[in-house]
Amino acid sequence: MRNSSEIYLQPFMPVGNQNNASKSTSSQNKGSQNFADILRQTDRTVNFSQHALSRMKERAISLNDADMEKLNDTVDKMAQKGARDALIYLKGTAFVVSVDNKTVITAMDGASTKENIFTNIDSAAIL
Repeated sequence: MRNSSEIYLQPFMPVGNQNNASKSTSSQNKGSQNFADILRQTDRTVNFSQHALSRMKERAISLNDADMEKLNDTVDKMAQKGARDALIYLKGTAFVVSVDNKTVITAMDGASTKENIFTNIDSAAIL
């Protein structure tokens, strides 16, 4: 009689042609440096929340490559100085950014804000 508390695990085996396994491993090693470079770039890039994207669309706010570079550089500098939640004012648009997450939380232009009061921020940058 078998004890019910015993668990037998069988290791997972790859499915497919075993002859191609060494070829795919060598191609993965060549691509790993490129992946690391891409990962570093991705880690540096500011993301936009769904809320921010919808506000930008509603308010016809767009950013070109130079604007994105300024935004990325500013968020990096703010992170180095210990900022957590920041207001970044760029080309007439205010971006509320979670610096830790590198995420734009919302965006507003001068015409869409009624009171022009921002709360729960610890840093600001005017570009």
